[in-house]
Amino acid sequence: MFRKMSLLVVMLLAVAVFAAKIEIFSWWTAGGEAEGLQELFNIFSKANPGVEIINATVAGGAGAQAKAVLKTRMLGGDPPDTFQVHAGHELIDTWVKTGFMEPITFLYKQEGWDKAMPKGILDIVSYNGELWSVPVNIHRANVLWYNKAIFDKYGLKPPTTFEEFFQVADVLKSHGVIPFALGTKDGWEAAHAFETVLIGKLGAEGYKGLWTGETKWSDPRVTDALETFAKMLTYVNPDHSARTWDEACALIAEGKAAMNIMGDWAVGYFYAKNFKDFGWTLAPGNAGIFDALSDSFGLPKGAKNRDTVIAFLKVLGSKEGQVAFNLKKGSIPARTDVDKSLFPEYQRSAMDDWLKHEIVPSVMHGAAASEGWVTEFKDVISLFVARPDVKVTQKALINIAISQGVAQ
Repeated sequence: MFRKMSLLVVMLLAVAVFAAKIEIFSWWTAGGEAEGLQELFNIFSKANPGVEIINATVAGGAGAQAKAVLKTRMLGGDPPDTFQVHAGHELIDTWVKTGFMEPITFLYKQEGWDKAMPKGILDIVSYNGELWSVPVNIHRANVLWYNKAIFDKYGLKPPTTFEEFFQVADVLKSHGVIPFALGTKDGWEAAHAFETVLIGKLGAEGYKGLWTGETKWSDPRVTDALETFAKMLTYVNPDHSARTWDEACALIAEGKAAMNIMGDWAVGYFYAKNFKDFGWTLAPGNAGIFDALSDSFGLPKGAKNRDTVIAFLKVLGSKEGQVAFNLKKGSIPARTDVDKSLFPEYQRSAMDDWLKHEIVPSVMHGAAASEGWVTEFKDVISLFVARPDVKVTQKALINIAISQGVAQ
């Protein structure tokens, strides 16, 4: 009898040890984002000692490679315990409507997140009356970053219009400085920059209308955006196809290039590299507009370690977790009840703008359109970088919209 009980205890302990782990899937490997993820791990480990964290990262900005790996695992019945996903269409269309996620409305009510996060964020993680993921941040996509020392050296002011952008770019080019740093290695970075050009040419309502059919892709303003972007591409570094987004930011930090259009994960990269001489303004024509996206994590159906996932999600939604993560990441908390004074100048300005600027959803980061549309949009703009044919590209964009069921 004693032997049987001892064997049972050993078996129970073995099960407990086996269960004391969590696999967290993301694409956060670059400077700033990797440090932010580690902060979340540190907080989780302190509250859950003995739980093994499996950091299942797949390198590639914006999930360029990770999404394909995740899809294979999800469809194959081997989901990670939790995974990074952009809130909005990427979350709802790809994983919620198809039945792969478990709702976590109970956590929002239990932890008070439904009162700590604004309605706009709650709406994009909601479907059929349930909440499906925890947003850990708010990113701004439409920022123009610049090297302050270079601008000071040549007496330049950061451009706010396209006309000013080209004037500044011509001065920089005449002095042998790369005007516009770009990395297109992962395929999404050019589409990200073009997204801001569309916003600059169409305005907030015109840009949002592209994804609903209220604005046609045949609109002359889209033609203007493509022509403008083609001109902008004449000022980029010749090795852009060999560089990722963070390697393009490195050109700014190293003083080899002057400007870059990227989301505010760039500031996390600058922090990680201890580069402080950067300035920022909005991308040309984007005044008063906040191009938004959010990283979030949910609870997949069939997660092997459900209880540890719930414990990790609690860290993501907590004040402590959101402050620690976003200080490193460069983004701002999804919660509105954090102490703004804890953050550096850029993030304080983003917090202010989030409350007063007009919000538009980022297409390249899963908030504005379905994953299929995003992929086709990305691929068309990648081809445009190699062969900037405005007429052919605009026709392709029109056809993509039609294929997505949006009348043109």
